[in-house]
Amino acid sequence: MSTVTKDILIAVLFVTGLIGFISGEFIISSTIFAVAAIASYINADQKKRGSNQFSWD
Repeated sequence: MSTVTKDILIAVLFVTGLIGFISGEFIISSTIFAVAAIASYINADQKKRGSNQFSWD
């Protein structure tokens, strides 16, 4: 997956979580926010390392 596609996916997850929070679906929106935060962190870490491989180091 390209970097642009990952960024768009994270943005869509964030907006979906925001809409869910506003509509009162707190458990679902919290889960979506968590997924977006984890995906964003992994994406930023991969950009920093300059690799496309996931690593636990």
